[in-house]
Amino acid sequence: MTMLDDRQTAAPWPTAYPHGYAVVDVETTGLARDDRIISAAVYRLDALGNVEDHWYTLVNPERDPGPVWIHGLTNDVLEGAPLFPEVAEELSARLADRVLVAHNAAFDWSMIAREYARASVIAPVEHRLCTIALAKELRLPLPNHKLASLAAHFGVVQQQAHHALDDARVLAEAFRPSLHAAARGGVRLPLLECRPLTEWSDSPVTPRVGYQPSRQPNSWRPSRKRPACPYPNPGRYEKEKPLQQGMRVAFSGDTSIDRELLEDRAVEAGLHVATSVSRLTSLLVTNDPDAATSKTQKAKAFGTPILEESAFTHLLRDVAPADGAVLPHQASSPSAEGVASPEDIPTPEGVASSE
Repeated sequence: MTMLDDRQTAAPWPTAYPHGYAVVDVETTGLARDDRIISAAVYRLDALGNVEDHWYTLVNPERDPGPVWIHGLTNDVLEGAPLFPEVAEELSARLADRVLVAHNAAFDWSMIAREYARASVIAPVEHRLCTIALAKELRLPLPNHKLASLAAHFGVVQQQAHHALDDARVLAEAFRPSLHAAARGGVRLPLLECRPLTEWSDSPVTPRVGYQPSRQPNSWRPSRKRPACPYPNPGRYEKEKPLQQGMRVAFSGDTSIDRELLEDRAVEAGLHVATSVSRLTSLLVTNDPDAATSKTQKAKAFGTPILEESAFTHLLRDVAPADGAVLPHQASSPSAEGVASPEDIPTPEGVASSE
């Protein structure tokens, strides 16, 4: 698709639109409450979405860097990097008086808010805008909600996926035409309030057994039957390789993200969510591989690969197409209707528990 031109925006610019944006991307050690930011990038844009400047920093997480095969940041690379409190002032200067823009903004904001809370500093962010939510408002014909799909729609070329600076650049370049399309169509931007955390504990979260917010009364999540996976099972997951569409994935134990939402993300990526473990299971996702559950015991007996939730969610960002599959927009894929997008996933303040 051809990039939008300013001359196409004939209607007056909406006066209610923000006066500036901070397009943000962070790489992290994982997605749980005790995970840390290891790199951050910010592109500052003016009211029309034009780039003013950009900034990037590594951050020493003071812990294991997590899935290095995804983000490429090793302990050696991060050892001499500044701690988050040492970059908080510079980051604040770039976020101040701007709307935070991110792809799956709920995640980026939650990680940033936690780092600020640990540093006993208030993040100068009042509102965020998720480009997934904006794409939905614009009804863009995307095959899925990945950043790569949004970028391809606007002809933006990704140079180094999962590098915070390049991801932020790609998003900034894709956000500008999205913003202009919204302005031309009189679309109200899907802004959400950003509330800082008021308390924090560095200790691991104690699971609250049985806490399942998606199943509480008056839940917003509709009940529905998931569509059958249209892809053949390619076999077991192999370490340091991407997930592949059609893989059978089972979940066991506590998860930081609500279990049903995590399963929805897997289905949307083209994976088959299995309710049990068999010899055909491609991998088991669990944060407690030593737990004496039937799934973990069967996985060990069958030699089924086991992954932690944080590594699995990182791999979900880039799932390889099924063998012989055509392009996503040409293929018959699972319906996204009723399936939660990453922006719908709440900050994991509770822990969902089920076998």
